[in-house]
Amino acid sequence: MHPGTDEADWREDCAPRRVLSLFATKWTSMVLHTLHARHGGQARTGVLLRSLPGISKKMLTQTLREMEEIGLIERHVLAAMPPAVEYRLTPLGCRFVAPVTMLYDWGRANADALDALGRRPGARWG
Repeated sequence: MHPGTDEADWREDCAPRRVLSLFATKWTSMVLHTLHARHGGQARTGVLLRSLPGISKKMLTQTLREMEEIGLIERHVLAAMPPAVEYRLTPLGCRFVAPVTMLYDWGRANADALDALGRRPGARWG
């Protein structure tokens, strides 16, 4: 424990750990950010697939299901032939847009610091 901090701040179910668990995979934040920044909060599966280089259809489907389950997005079946599915940010998902955008903006502004970290095992860049 750190001096002057409440022990509850460090429990396994504390708010910071719960936030980080939402974004345990890179794709959750990327789907959220892409839906908001590139598609006005809603997009069909194929559009998202084309907007996220490097994601497989299987991983996108899995990520969308998880995001729907926790309440960040809603799945809407459109009355079209053939039937189409669109994903939309929920009000809860919209609340997460600002901090994710801040983190992404920080990454863009500090690319040199990220480059200085060197290669990480399993990373696809560098």
